[in-house]
Amino acid sequence: MLDKKKIVDLDVCVLDALTLFSAQALPSLEIPVGRRPLVVGSGNAAVVGRILFEHRDAVFADESTYLHKLDNIKAIDTAVLISASGGKHAPIIAQELKKRNLPVTLITNNPLGLADSLVNKTLLFPKNREPYTYNTSTYLGMVLAKTQEDPQKIMHYLSQTKKKIPKNLKKYDSYFIIVPEEFDAVREMFLTKFDELFGAQVSGRVFTAEQAMHAKTLVPSDKELFIGLGYNNRTFGKHRLNLPLPKQAGYGTLIALGYYVIGQIQKQHKPYYKKNIEVYTKSASRMFKEKIEPWVD
Repeated sequence: MLDKKKIVDLDVCVLDALTLFSAQALPSLEIPVGRRPLVVGSGNAAVVGRILFEHRDAVFADESTYLHKLDNIKAIDTAVLISASGGKHAPIIAQELKKRNLPVTLITNNPLGLADSLVNKTLLFPKNREPYTYNTSTYLGMVLAKTQEDPQKIMHYLSQTKKKIPKNLKKYDSYFIIVPEEFDAVREMFLTKFDELFGAQVSGRVFTAEQAMHAKTLVPSDKELFIGLGYNNRTFGKHRLNLPLPKQAGYGTLIALGYYVIGQIQKQHKPYYKKNIEVYTKSASRMFKEKIEPWVD
C-alpha cells in the first residue's frame, strides 16, 4: 500500500525543481519547424506549447482538436508534440502525424516514452521524481529553457514571498487568482492544478484583471480569497492577498509562484489528493491501458 504521508505537497516540488535546474543545464530549444507548425499536447502540455511558440504563426491544438486542425488547415507543414511522459495520448497523436508525413519533434522528459520511436527528433528534458499529475519539474524546465530565467533567483524570491503568505488560508473555500494580461496562458495551468488537487472540494478561479471585470465577481462570497500574482488588486473581492513579481519576471517565475501558492493552500486544507491518488491511478491505468503509479520516476 502507498504510504500517503510520503506524498509531498506541490510547493515542495516547486523548490525541488528549481534546485534541479540550478544544478543541471537545460537543453536548447532548437526545433526545426516550417512556416506553419502544429504545436500539440494534452492538458498543461498544450499550454506549454502556447508559451514556447507564442511569437510564431503556429497552429495550437490538444488531443481533442488536433485532427480537426490537421483536416482543415492545409498550411501545416511540421509538428511539435509536447508530452512529459511520451505516453497516454502522445503515441496516438504521433502515429497520426507520421501517417500524414509531417516531420515531428517530440519534447519530453521520458527517454522510454512510446511516442519516441514515431518522431523525427526528440528533445529530452530533465525531471524529478514527483507525484502523478504534479508535472512541476517537467513543464517548468521546458518553460525556463524558453525564458532563460535564473532558477536560483526564483528560489530566493519564493523564500521571501513565503513570509507574506498567511497561515489561515484554510478559512477560505474558494480562491480567485488574478494574473497580469501578458501571462494569460498560465491561467489554464493553475486551474488544472486546482482540479487535480481539490476536485470539487475547493474552488479555484483564475482570470486577468480585464477578464475579471466582466461579471466574474457578480455573486460574492465571504469565504473567497482574491490573490493577485503580479497584480496589485485594489478592486476585486473583500479578502485580498497581493504578491508582487520581481522585475523582468517571466512565465517561469509566475508558474513557480502560482504552484507554490497553490501548494500552500494544499498544505492548509485536508489531504484530498493524498487520500485519493492511489485509487485514481488504478482507474487511470485502466483508462489509458498502461501502468500508472502514484509516483512518476
